[in-house]
Amino acid sequence: MTDYRTVNRANWDERAPAHAASPDYAVDRFLEDPGYLSQVVQFDLPRLGEVAGLRAVHLQCHIGTDTLSLHRLGARVTGLDFSGASLAQARSLAARTGAEVDFVESDVYDAPQVLEPGSFDLAYTGVGALCWLPDIRRWAQVVSTLLRPGGRLFLREGHPMLWALDEPRSDGVLAVNYSYFERPEPVVWEEPGTYVSTDTTFTHNVTHEWNHGLGEVVTALFEAGLDLTMLVEHDSAPWDAIPGHSVLDEHGEWRLADRPWRLAQTYTLQARKRS
Repeated sequence: MTDYRTVNRANWDERAPAHAASPDYAVDRFLEDPGYLSQVVQFDLPRLGEVAGLRAVHLQCHIGTDTLSLHRLGARVTGLDFSGASLAQARSLAARTGAEVDFVESDVYDAPQVLEPGSFDLAYTGVGALCWLPDIRRWAQVVSTLLRPGGRLFLREGHPMLWALDEPRSDGVLAVNYSYFERPEPVVWEEPGTYVSTDTTFTHNVTHEWNHGLGEVVTALFEAGLDLTMLVEHDSAPWDAIPGHSVLDEHGEWRLADRPWRLAQTYTLQARKRS
């Protein structure tokens, strides 16, 4: 079987320049305004708390907009991603804004081999990261290995209920079609586009993805030595996850136009490593 990392890396490598050029990632705003923060980080500021002075690692950092945002909040940040093309964009953004941010190229499962175990106060992961990983317990162990005792994980992610939905029907009914729980075999997608506005035509369009239920994520973290301190489910997402059925709200988030309380689209989770 083709290695999922090879397939997924080709997809991300090809899309990284288009993402950096798209207005949805707001690279121009970062260059123009030294105080600008990514919409994802802005959304969770009330929950994120003080990060100034913390040594932080941003796992699966992509083109580094959330990474730079944590830096602007005062954290000493290292970004990690398996896509060299994504990191090229992240390093360029950091250089153009004068930010001292380290970026390391590595698969997230190999992070303890390239970063110092037990040296981070904060592990941060943004939206759309966990679905690329086949084993949530292995990921949780990586997080635990990187954190010092008392250090915390801060995660905002797409809700597993959202990932389990089929394409919405014309009558607006939301139907479950894909697994809510982690399965050994991936869901294989072939989609020509991407989740941001772009006119770019792509050729690497296949991805391998997995879902992870909320209980699986929480249990994996607990077994790896982290205790849950916060779990908030949101009826919105920072991208249009259900095109044709969503509206943009005043916070720059997308939610269902019809009865948005029917669906949790994302969640924010925090867990602390036991001393």
